[in-house]
Amino acid sequence: MIPCQRQPAYDMLTGILIDHVFGDSYTDTGNIAIIWSAPASDLLITKPPYGMTFFGHPTGRISDGRLAIDFIAEALGLPFLPPSQAANQSFLQGANFAVAGGTALDRTFFLKNGDQFFVSYNVSLSDQLGWFDAMKPRLCNSTQGGNEFRPDQSKSSVVVCVQKLIKEGGTVVVSGMPPFGCTPANLVFLANQTGGGVEPETGCLKDLNLISKDHNAQLRRALMQLSGRYSGVRVIYADLYTPTINFALTPKRYGFNGTDGALRSCCGTGGGRYNFNASAACGTPGVRACANPSAYVNWDGVHLTEAANHYIADGWLKGPYAHPPILSTV
Repeated sequence: MIPCQRQPAYDMLTGILIDHVFGDSYTDTGNIAIIWSAPASDLLITKPPYGMTFFGHPTGRISDGRLAIDFIAEALGLPFLPPSQAANQSFLQGANFAVAGGTALDRTFFLKNGDQFFVSYNVSLSDQLGWFDAMKPRLCNSTQGGNEFRPDQSKSSVVVCVQKLIKEGGTVVVSGMPPFGCTPANLVFLANQTGGGVEPETGCLKDLNLISKDHNAQLRRALMQLSGRYSGVRVIYADLYTPTINFALTPKRYGFNGTDGALRSCCGTGGGRYNFNASAACGTPGVRACANPSAYVNWDGVHLTEAANHYIADGWLKGPYAHPPILSTV
């Protein structure tokens, strides 16, 4: 997921802050649950214990509670952004266009490469921009790219998105990739398929983290070039890699369980160090969450807990993980 978040703009006519979000499962607040065409029983994120910590029930967010964008909305005095595909919602202060499984690259790329999964279930960044064009408000927040490991192509797609959003006005916040070598699912599936082994300091997969770092470096350089090209428009890079890798390095410092809080799924089965089994994933009947999700970084093997999201959002709002911090631009 490469977040490109379009930061709230101030509508001079109404005096209202407006925010819009594009992205994937790290930012989706319910669109995938609305547009899902397969049997509802297959969409585990609509089952308990998703949403248990804050909402008390599943909302379509892939976490135990709020996402980073929810904390950003709260800090800016905005309501939680409704999914853009929802009926009977007010979008006067923004909408969330993100869809779980979304990619920065379009369907045509996956058709050429024979990847049927992303052809069938992908709502790409350009698709989401199409929804946005139909609604055409003033601002956008977007995260996308983590469902495909192709740094230069993914980066280029995000930059094209950012250019389109810059033309709409406002501030664009673009988040990089997290360290994908630190997710329990990848640690289970790919531990024997990467040649680089694990990082001794974190226990994460070295090769996957190098891909994330390479992508982020390319993306940040491209965003700096865009900032120089468009005067009067702020393009903010939001660092997702550093806070997440810090959780793995020193989990206790951030309030997480020191023995397994950084790399172990809170909700899942399988035991062991990672507690992840795709055949009995979170949301499957009988699969339980840990007693205290706030002691864990990872919620379901792939996505973050509310506690981790809160810390990351705070670092984007106030620093040091956004350049410049979001609140300094409002």
